[in-house]
Amino acid sequence: MNVIRTAANGIVNSDTIFEFTQDQELVSAKYSGGKIRRGYLVGSIKNNRLHFSYCQVRINGMMDNGISICEISYEDDKLILKEEFEMSSESGKEVGVNIFKEI
Repeated sequence: MNVIRTAANGIVNSDTIFEFTQDQELVSAKYSGGKIRRGYLVGSIKNNRLHFSYCQVRINGMMDNGISICEISYEDDKLILKEEFEMSSESGKEVGVNIFKEI
């Protein structure tokens, strides 16, 4: 997956590639690209919503972490995640919405 719409304050973008795995309700991913050197997330799916925590290191060395809730849908047989995130970083706390789409 990658991000097809990034929040104004978002760090991930279309150059950030996410590799998701799922084992029943447990979901995890590693990601990198764009402004992200390396990131990880882990969470669970319940009632067609994905809840996860994440941590990431930007290419400039800044570290972020946070929580997200995603609505799951499909478009043209591709998985879509509408992510509402809350991020904590060295700059403070931020909130926003990103849209992910299966590649």
